[in-house]
Amino acid sequence: MPSDYTPRRIAALQPSATVILRDLGKLDLLVACTKYCAKLCPEVRDRNIAIVADSWTAQSQQIREVRPDFVIASVPYQEKAVIEILKAGTPFLALAPRTLSNIYSDIAVIARIVNASSEGDQVIQRMQDEIESVRLRAKDLPKPRVFCEEWGKPLIASQVWVAELVEAAGGKFIGTPGAQVSADEAAAQAPDVIIAAWCGAGDRVPLEKIIRTRNWENTPAARNQRVYCIEDEFLNTPAPTLVRGLHALAAAIHPEHFPQAEGLRCINTPR
Repeated sequence: MPSDYTPRRIAALQPSATVILRDLGKLDLLVACTKYCAKLCPEVRDRNIAIVADSWTAQSQQIREVRPDFVIASVPYQEKAVIEILKAGTPFLALAPRTLSNIYSDIAVIARIVNASSEGDQVIQRMQDEIESVRLRAKDLPKPRVFCEEWGKPLIASQVWVAELVEAAGGKFIGTPGAQVSADEAAAQAPDVIIAAWCGAGDRVPLEKIIRTRNWENTPAARNQRVYCIEDEFLNTPAPTLVRGLHALAAAIHPEHFPQAEGLRCINTPR
């Protein structure tokens, strides 16, 4: 009878991995995660799970100390952090999704590794069903031009999967996903809606300041008070929690058709 090589002690170095394990019903395998995981996956707070650095700042000694038999990491990476993960000497799954299809594949891969393929299929199907439901509600609505950024200095447009969610929510994503762009170039595209979801910033993007300092006051979005912050965890984490980001996008793009959503803040809404 073949041996069971299913991991029993997993270290997750990004919230996406922790969320996927939770949704697969496999949090019992988790022995380490990052400090950022608890916000998206509060269930880890009540468990005896060690806190380690993420795949941007990973430390090999930290990883060795928790004695995992498997490590899962995902974007964003830093070269020296990847070297540290490899130095730990533990089998290592490195995920680097760009599209929603990539994210579904990553969920399926993790599900197979932890012997939860059926649960993985269900998680993927729920995501796809929710995205399609929003797409159908928005398909006949006008398509406002949406500029969505994942970082402010330098100014970087959001990733491909965010562009796909913007389209599903009834908007037209402008610019090149994941590319650096100047403030003048972004303004020249006359965005109707501006959305900032800065990596690591939560909901703390200073919307009034970026409009002022970038001279964006005359963009259609600024003139019509259609400038928003979405909690970055909801858009920048390649996991099932993207559905929450989708609902926030829909509420920002078509507020007359979709209700106010969790994690969404408008420029004229006090914090």
